[in-house]
Amino acid sequence: MVVIHALGHLIALIAGVHAASPEVQLGGTTLIGRDVTLLHQDFFGGIPYAEPPLGKLRLRPPVLKTSLNTTQFDASNFGDSCLQPQQSGVPAVPNQSEDCLTINIFRPTGTLPNASLPVMFWTYGGGFEFGSSTMFNGTSIVAQSVARGTPIIYVNYNYRLGPLGFPQGQEAGNRKALNLALEDQVTALQWVQANIRAFGGDRTKVTVFGESAGAVMTAIQLLTPDFSKLARAAIFESGSAASSLTFDAQQHQVDWDNFVSGVPGCENLSKTNNTFGCLQAANSTAILAGLLISSAETTEQFPWSPTVDGPGGFIPELPSMLFSKNIFAKIPFISGTNLDEGTLFTPTTPNYTTAVVKAGIIATYSPPLVSEAQLESAADRLLELYPDIPALGSPFNTGNDTFGLSPGFKRSAALVGDTGFHSQRRLWTQTASNANVKTFGYLFTQPQPEDPPFLGVGHGSEIAYVYGTVLVNGTASDTLLSTTMIDYWVSFATSLDPNDGKGSARPKWEQYTPDNQVLIQLNGDNLTTIRDDYRKEGIDFINSVPLTFYHRRSL
Repeated sequence: MVVIHALGHLIALIAGVHAASPEVQLGGTTLIGRDVTLLHQDFFGGIPYAEPPLGKLRLRPPVLKTSLNTTQFDASNFGDSCLQPQQSGVPAVPNQSEDCLTINIFRPTGTLPNASLPVMFWTYGGGFEFGSSTMFNGTSIVAQSVARGTPIIYVNYNYRLGPLGFPQGQEAGNRKALNLALEDQVTALQWVQANIRAFGGDRTKVTVFGESAGAVMTAIQLLTPDFSKLARAAIFESGSAASSLTFDAQQHQVDWDNFVSGVPGCENLSKTNNTFGCLQAANSTAILAGLLISSAETTEQFPWSPTVDGPGGFIPELPSMLFSKNIFAKIPFISGTNLDEGTLFTPTTPNYTTAVVKAGIIATYSPPLVSEAQLESAADRLLELYPDIPALGSPFNTGNDTFGLSPGFKRSAALVGDTGFHSQRRLWTQTASNANVKTFGYLFTQPQPEDPPFLGVGHGSEIAYVYGTVLVNGTASDTLLSTTMIDYWVSFATSLDPNDGKGSARPKWEQYTPDNQVLIQLNGDNLTTIRDDYRKEGIDFINSVPLTFYHRRSL
């Protein structure tokens, strides 16, 4: 759920020789965009979809803004990114501001308002704390959609991050100010419903897709059956509704208190459950100071994340309970994971003895919804199913190589990946297919030789293939896989089936059904259908006791 190496390869907008700037009429406002001449595309960016979430609107649901109070608007660049701390090992996100709720559009050059093109709507990942729409350039997706004869419009947007997007603690719960970033996501989709026709898009043909935190957020939206009014299909890359923490807001009270205590002028209100007024009166510099302090002091990997918000909320109860009641939006989807999802989230320094791993399991799934005895029993069974044998651990298919780390690292990484990603993907796909929802699954296994070997085919490594950025320096295998994946994704967005027969020659991606539980293995050298039965005994056990493994944290 973090912004990783692949994002560093994202290409910038190619302006080429400037032609006349494209224009779109949005109500009484003329939006002036940018001509991406060499790629035959128009870009419109930085368009507000909500009122600036400042002052009294800070820590409140977004206010939809479907029109602009000006005769002209410069839409030639991305808007500011939302406030966030510096992420280790990743270039700093420039131009940060609280006034960041903006949306961006890439379309084929000269698309007319009556073109009715399908829309692909992206939500970025970043652990709910990092990320920006500027990092995800949709030009390769749009270009390939045109080349294959099924043009699409690509849309992405910014949502509030950290404590501003996911407030935590008792006060936020009392004020019903939880999951504000999910509100941002819905509001951006409402803006698309209201305005995408002006850009040549069809509001009835929206496919939502995202990776990591973006996939989690999108999957949570599908817990609301009426979400089908905003989108007709979805693609989830490495994230399901239960992949993130699903506590109530009180679980992260200490993180909220740290945030408030770091905001100059509000320090004395920390731990009082009466902080919102002061925070709404603070300036953005003070808010950023608190955000940075809370980030530095947290002991959690994901202190700011979606929370259970009760009846009428986005997560009224645990996703597995909603699944058991058949409560979710019945729209077609693709859902997949990468081979080694857990390696990125498993610290490399501990000595992972069996005792340490067991203690981690107990701590991770506490406070439980089951008794201590049940949790103890589940931990013991999990350790039996995931033995301390490096050849069975993650990164998978690497034999007994432990990469200079504790031999138990691979065991822990396998547990993290399976409890948080692979089991959740399988449960979600099986639940939907049993409800006659059209769904397709994948396992991404393309080797990543430029990454540290202990990461394997790690979390986030598929992004560069979906966005075509491996086409710059990739191998023939990378190029083939990227072209194929874009074709699958675009085919699904335009026809609700990845097998439209257009674009590159590629294997049929079989639908996942109760009687045909199969995935496509996304690998440039071995693109093939596989059974969805890897690590079956362990994953079946995890999914058999969902109230025990109801959320994931680092082991």
